[in-house]
Amino acid sequence: MQDQLTPARIVQELDKYIIGQADAKKAVAIALRNRWRRMNAEKEIQKEIIPNNILMIGPTGVGKTEIARRLAQLANAPFIKVEASKFTEVGYVGRDVESMVRDLVEQSVNLVRAEQKEIVREAAQEGANEKILDILIPPVHSGVQGPAKENPSIGFPAISESYSDQELNERTRSMFRKKLKDGELEDRMIEVEVTVPAHNVQVVGPMGMDGMDGIQEMLSGMMPKKKKKRKLTVKEAREYFVEEEAERLIDMDGVTRDALERAQNSGIIFIDEIDKVAVNSSGGKGGPDVSRQGVQRDLLPIVEGSVVNTKHGSVKTDHILFISAGAFHVSKPSDLIPELQGRFPIRVELNPLTKEDFIKILTQPRNALTKQYQALLQSEGASITFDESAIEAMAEMASTVNSEVENIGARRLHTIMSALLNDILFEVPDINPNISFLIDRDFVMEKLNHIVKKRDLSQYIL
Repeated sequence: MQDQLTPARIVQELDKYIIGQADAKKAVAIALRNRWRRMNAEKEIQKEIIPNNILMIGPTGVGKTEIARRLAQLANAPFIKVEASKFTEVGYVGRDVESMVRDLVEQSVNLVRAEQKEIVREAAQEGANEKILDILIPPVHSGVQGPAKENPSIGFPAISESYSDQELNERTRSMFRKKLKDGELEDRMIEVEVTVPAHNVQVVGPMGMDGMDGIQEMLSGMMPKKKKKRKLTVKEAREYFVEEEAERLIDMDGVTRDALERAQNSGIIFIDEIDKVAVNSSGGKGGPDVSRQGVQRDLLPIVEGSVVNTKHGSVKTDHILFISAGAFHVSKPSDLIPELQGRFPIRVELNPLTKEDFIKILTQPRNALTKQYQALLQSEGASITFDESAIEAMAEMASTVNSEVENIGARRLHTIMSALLNDILFEVPDINPNISFLIDRDFVMEKLNHIVKKRDLSQYIL
């Protein structure tokens, strides 16, 4: 898959979900391809090739986060989104910037563990079926005597008494094993002994909870695990046992090793609201500005390349791709400290969305809002169709409200669609299930035009 992800192919995949923003897509596509190039370069130079981190500049709701998230999904890479405004300088109460790397490693471990579980799923299902079989028909070991009639061979013809208890038991187990595989016993209730997780032990350090996860996990692990009997259907029991068997079959040391490697070489950290920690140099104010500059100084070594200790092991941040983003309405990129600016050499500006963009957003992406509402109503047995004139009317309204009230980008479409379809969504369960709705321009204008025209009202509702 990585071999086939050329920059043009990456942009093509991103186009399926994100409208416009060609410059930003091109920049992230090149950054992703450069990772593959580095891993296939000569060993001597691999360590020297550092990623070109990206700074995205643009208003909210134009696709900054979505571009980074979809990019990570394409590369099957560990990805986390953090907000720079939530971090505080070391010494202040709050989250320190190193926690983003710890979160990335945790995400990487979960990603690799899920992949390994899929690999062993077939074997885990076999093991789960055997455990269920042991509950339904407990095995009889050689040397244990007992009358054949005690075997629960319900629903089967009488078996000759010439067989030993062990042979009868094996034959009955074989019959039930086949029934389990054929799904004939899914709704049968059985009693299963499940492990009840121990209560979490809360450990609060001098800087709050952050950084105390390892100690908390160790103390939780020392607590005795309780067993509890529960009545479950065979289907529910299988899901529980498959998860239990998969955990037993996968090699957690190997998972951790692969996860650390993937986090270091493929991890993507998206730092949103980077403009909120930028300080206008002409201000010279104290207070929170001091901490904001401190956050920038703390970010610098991580983005530059350092070693962060996590509960799974040490992680080098040299080759993690950092993508930062901000609206920069009040501040500007040059208000960041020069050293941090230099660590984000690729800068792309994302354009505000136009009426034409809104029309495409409502119709083209795989996860377009119109398609989402069609799927929601289809679950009730109803259908809804959006006329071209309705799409155009909604796009006009989104563009108008964004320009007059506050520009929140494509998120404005959510507020408009919600206000437009609220009555339908409320009433449809009590109407004829096969009903069809046609949304045209007249319907849109009737529902929303009075809101858009009144500026004060649109500020509250849209």
